[in-house]
Amino acid sequence: MDETPGSVGTTASLSLRLGQALFSSASLLFMSVGVEFYSYTAFCFLVTIMGLVIPWSSTLAMVDMYSLFAGCPLRLPRVMVIVVVGDWVLSVLSLAAACASASVIDLLIHFDGPYCPTKFCGRYQLSAAMAFLSWFLTAASSLFNLWLVASW
Repeated sequence: MDETPGSVGTTASLSLRLGQALFSSASLLFMSVGVEFYSYTAFCFLVTIMGLVIPWSSTLAMVDMYSLFAGCPLRLPRVMVIVVVGDWVLSVLSLAAACASASVIDLLIHFDGPYCPTKFCGRYQLSAAMAFLSWFLTAASSLFNLWLVASW
């Protein structure tokens, strides 16, 4: 079987996983810098989901590194299904959290009043942007691995 680019155990998968962990960490960092994020449920949801994406992506990045160094790609059907389902669930949750946070930020910016100081709104916007980038990489990884599972 040919090696599917982006599937677990490839350099493309490792770069996707590292990108996911990087963007999720950046999103979490930008959201947590402001101490007011816990006042909005959408921001708490974003922090929770990014907190789940970081260990998931980091663990799979370590699996990718092991597979690359050992020279044996991970091709166990049950494990691949778990990876695909985990990626898919986290992808959907990441998209929901990023969209919810972006809509709350947009609402706070367009409100007349002191609901969102400029310093915090900029950080929240960066956090939502990083969450969207993390979602894109997670969705891509899920699709590549689904492609591999479906080709069996």
